[in-house]
Amino acid sequence: MDLCNISDIRALLGRHGFRFSKGLGQNFLCDPAVPRAIAEGAGIDKDTCVLEVGPGIGCLTEQLCVRAQKVVAVELDTRLGPVLRETMAGHGNFTLVQGDILKTDIAALCGREFGAARVVACANLPYYITSPAIAALLESRRLDAATVMVQREVARRICARPGTADYGAFTVFVQWHAEPGILLEVDRTSFVPSPNVDSSVVRLDIRPAPPVRVEDEAMFFRIVKAAFAQRRKTLLNCLSAAFSGSAGRDKLAECVRACGIDPGRRGETLSIDEFAVLSNAFCKEKF
Repeated sequence: MDLCNISDIRALLGRHGFRFSKGLGQNFLCDPAVPRAIAEGAGIDKDTCVLEVGPGIGCLTEQLCVRAQKVVAVELDTRLGPVLRETMAGHGNFTLVQGDILKTDIAALCGREFGAARVVACANLPYYITSPAIAALLESRRLDAATVMVQREVARRICARPGTADYGAFTVFVQWHAEPGILLEVDRTSFVPSPNVDSSVVRLDIRPAPPVRVEDEAMFFRIVKAAFAQRRKTLLNCLSAAFSGSAGRDKLAECVRACGIDPGRRGETLSIDEFAVLSNAFCKEKF
């Protein structure tokens, strides 16, 4: 059976009485080059274990299984359980976990299934859970890398640089935890049914430590969130709105200038290093 052949896919799903769910964002790959490229680009070998999110019928899963020590796939749709038991029957290193990745203790799951082995994540993420799923993977602090297929505009946001239109709070969050890079672009015609957007595959190499030291990570992200809350306003205006209960506008402006940053800049122009300098200064001033 060719899991990327449309005729085989339709026959497989027909045997199991499966119908695609728009609510679950189900689009299955039908271009064999894509799952191979994802598995190869993820840096998987026989010493690596893989956590897959949303295996679908298993076209990517199959490529992961032939390369990895073990593959554990988390799938929300219970209707796909019988399908995967058929398609993955020949792979003894495959385990299916029925559940919601957003409600899963990822670190605990990895501990149970993989022990101390190296773990990477791979996923063809449904568009409607892209950001929270990426956040959950990064915050688990159990992965060496995560290779995910996402909507193309999301990939651009993840990899954006300061001062660009795509740069935002989510960019800073992802780049705080990982070094991102786009592996390949995937046209909408590579899926069945075909979605209304094109996709990109992004590899996130998890940082062993944040790129810069901060006194308080919660303060760092509070400042980041404030800076992007009103993109057309100056940094000072954004910070004044967020910290009005703990510091006056003049005091905030003085602190920002002392960090070597013009209060009249917009938050979207600040680098992670500059956000860190602000965060440490705000902690020192007890804002």
